[in-house]
Amino acid sequence: MQKNEGRMKINILCENHIGHHLPKSCTAEWGLSLLIQHNGLNILFDTGHTGAFVHNAQAMNLDIESLDYIVISHYHWDHLNGLFKHPFKSKIKLIIHPDILTNISEQEVLYLQNHFEIILSDSPYQISKEIIFLGEIPRLTHFEKGVYKDNPMKDDTALAIKTEKGLVVISGCSHSGICNICEYAHSLTSLPLYAVIGGFHLSEYDTQALEGTILYFKEKKPHLLYPMHCVDFYTLVRFYNEFQINKPGTGDYIEI
Repeated sequence: MQKNEGRMKINILCENHIGHHLPKSCTAEWGLSLLIQHNGLNILFDTGHTGAFVHNAQAMNLDIESLDYIVISHYHWDHLNGLFKHPFKSKIKLIIHPDILTNISEQEVLYLQNHFEIILSDSPYQISKEIIFLGEIPRLTHFEKGVYKDNPMKDDTALAIKTEKGLVVISGCSHSGICNICEYAHSLTSLPLYAVIGGFHLSEYDTQALEGTILYFKEKKPHLLYPMHCVDFYTLVRFYNEFQINKPGTGDYIEI
């Protein structure tokens, strides 16, 4: 797999919908999986819940065996379970919050221990000079619940990537709150938001979170907003009307 120097490419290996780039070749499923290529590093962020991310990587001419790291945003099946569907040939470094191991079965824990070099961190972990695994996200905003069905979701995390244009945030599902995630990433990097990409976990049924998030992004003015996966149609329409977003899907890619 080509290691892109000096630019970032985010390949969408799995998302709820088929994108526009390779619609006849890729398969969509409920879940998220991104391949991030930046300054010589290849990082797989989440894996969906089937082997679709592997099939789609092949369709996109991407060799997912040439990974430097795998990062899992949280323990939910639609982000983690793809790891159990593809036997990687080498023990790739797997970065996860420790709570993931307490929320999955003993059999699954043994599988991860046998097949990956596990790095556990509930605090920020420096993957490279530019890329930070955020660990546990402080709940700061008044409008985001920061929980999922009464589960505190301490393992819900994201990536912060420092670029010359500003801060790029990559989220999985944002159960901890996408604005909480962005605020924490900013506190660690002191950079203004440039791009926010991934699952925002917003719907028309949580008016407080939706309206608060829209106001937050109006204030912060990121150049790029790509809500995906766990946002409903109403939210996508609101974000289009407010920010003129584009909605990428499986098989698409984002270049920064």
